[in-house]
Amino acid sequence: MWVLLLLALAQAQYDWIVVLGAAQYGGRPSPALERRLLTALELYRKGVAPRIAVTGGKAPGDRLSEGEVGCRYLRARGVPEEALLCEGKSQNTFENLLFLKGRVRGRLLLVTDAPHLPRALFLARLLGLKAQGHPVPGRYPLGYWAREALYRLWLYLGLKPLPRSIAFPGIPGTLARAL
Repeated sequence: MWVLLLLALAQAQYDWIVVLGAAQYGGRPSPALERRLLTALELYRKGVAPRIAVTGGKAPGDRLSEGEVGCRYLRARGVPEEALLCEGKSQNTFENLLFLKGRVRGRLLLVTDAPHLPRALFLARLLGLKAQGHPVPGRYPLGYWAREALYRLWLYLGLKPLPRSIAFPGIPGTLARAL
């Protein structure tokens, strides 16, 4: 097993594939999370990176985190435990990346929905992570694209995201959680 991991490290273009969080329901990935996981699995099997990090915390009332559900999903499809990192505390995209920052090194390939990817890359660079992106193909509603454009505008104006535990005076709660 370790020999295969070392061979993958030698061939990889990236050090980590990072699956950004999306909902899970009772231990099963939501359709959005499943699309991200399947995309990451395909990239992993092609040797794009030797390791996968899956991010995402728990919604109120959840037993399992998005990260844990994602890792279980990938393990069930043959990804070895030593190739996985399961982050399960983050509540938004900024925290997904912030909580990985000290745990992953090297070049990252972020896997997320196409409308979400530009903001995720902006946040990764803001945190000093060496990241590129891989958009998950799909048909996304216009509202999703518009919401992401507003979030990016927020960031481009220099209004930086903060961890959830810090108050956002004057910012509606849904916007603050999404950053």
